[in-house]
Amino acid sequence: MSNNAIIYISVCVVLSAVSFFLDKGKTIAGFKKGWNMFKNVLLPFLNILILVSLLIYLIPPSVISKYLGAGSGVAGFSIAALVGSITLIPGFISYPIAAGLIKQGASYAVVATFMTTLMMVGVVTLPLEIRYFGKTVAITRNALNFVAAVIIGLMVGLIL
Repeated sequence: MSNNAIIYISVCVVLSAVSFFLDKGKTIAGFKKGWNMFKNVLLPFLNILILVSLLIYLIPPSVISKYLGAGSGVAGFSIAALVGSITLIPGFISYPIAAGLIKQGASYAVVATFMTTLMMVGVVTLPLEIRYFGKTVAITRNALNFVAAVIIGLMVGLIL
């Protein structure tokens, strides 16, 4: 266990104890609510993590490096941007995926493009956005965020 983990856990334990002594009822209610939220997130999180881990395991690093690596060029950015745009994965699950891709040979620029489109572009959620915000606003938002994601990926590539 890393030093940061020990520090975070210690701070959480101390603050939880302080909260418990200040208001036992609210603290217990908070822990119950947190446990229920954890249970609701755990199964989808594990399913996606297992699926992505299997895919990363089954796809050889040479393939990932070829299509998503530093030499992949426009194709790598295109694949990352399109997959990120149509995939509906929560942010906290995307970080282990990104780490796995980088370990397998994907470039930081391509992974940054994937992560940014994943967070900012929502092809799957577009019908819901259109219903609430209107067609023009929803499509404009997604298009501008798509362009911004590619620019961010390119900037990461220049920096790293």
